[in-house]
Amino acid sequence: MTNKVDIIAEGEGELLGWRDPDENRAWIRENKPRGLVDKQMSVTKAVEKFVKDGDYLAFGGFGHIRVPMALVYEIIRQGRRNLAIAGKTAVHDIDILIGAGCVSKVECAYAFGHELRGLSNAGRRAVESGAVEVVAEISNASYQWRFLAAMMGIPFIPVRNMMGTDTFTKSSAKQMTDPWSGKTVTLLPAAYPDVALFHVPCCDKYGNASIDGIIVEDFELARASRRVIITTEEIVDEEETRRNPRGTVIPFYVVDAVCEVPYGAHPTEMPYRYFFDEQHIYEWLALSKTEEGAKEYYDKYVFGVKDFDEYLEKIGGLNMLNQLKKVEQLRMPMGDVQSNQAE
Repeated sequence: MTNKVDIIAEGEGELLGWRDPDENRAWIRENKPRGLVDKQMSVTKAVEKFVKDGDYLAFGGFGHIRVPMALVYEIIRQGRRNLAIAGKTAVHDIDILIGAGCVSKVECAYAFGHELRGLSNAGRRAVESGAVEVVAEISNASYQWRFLAAMMGIPFIPVRNMMGTDTFTKSSAKQMTDPWSGKTVTLLPAAYPDVALFHVPCCDKYGNASIDGIIVEDFELARASRRVIITTEEIVDEEETRRNPRGTVIPFYVVDAVCEVPYGAHPTEMPYRYFFDEQHIYEWLALSKTEEGAKEYYDKYVFGVKDFDEYLEKIGGLNMLNQLKKVEQLRMPMGDVQSNQAE
């Protein structure tokens, strides 16, 4: 005899990204090849093929670190609309997308701010006007656990946080009595993004990707998502992957596209490779105070260039990129970079 579980409290937030685990498993089995397939393609092709209007997207990286900005710019360039964004640690990426009119919904854990740099002008303006709706709230840890549940193929995961908070009230979580202890636990629904997008240091042509530095939730997110697009600083030979199997954070069988894009995280940081381009981030923050200013930014850096290589030339080319590399590798004081940018 099956006993019914009594739900004692429910959040009022919209449920984004949930799927029946068995339905998702069947979809993966039918749509994701398990063989070693060469997945190299351009950023343009990857976005064109895998990112659709209305999709629920999640971005790898953390804050202003290791953000797949080449993909962000291409999504804007291709005019995607009505995207729902997992605002797990979304700052520069989500602000740029919102300002371009690509986003209609956000589930917010950490978004609408540029950390110590200030608030997100475009994001805040869009929420205040009603152009973008924050449909649910959640904690950072809870978002990672939602991806963990999806990775595990289970419909929800029990945790012991958010209870007694407004964050729970605004979330899509539920609460129940633990049948063993009799105490209250929070049930977090699994989250299966339509597309997850990552930038990594290196990856082979099949999609075996390594990540230097903190992984955050990228391990779980890659395995939870239906489609995975990887941009990488460099494509390495398969033999290099095989020599260090423990270094593969994202395995080939979850990946749909591999795009070689050196400096593809600019203006965010790529650990051990190049530092934040603070002057460029500041330029966005200054321009995005108005819709006209944001349009000027897009006309200059998105629509005014044919691809990411041309964008890199516009922000200062190899001279600037080498300076950011020297700062990250502790060979140049940050003040020297800012002085060179001013010149």
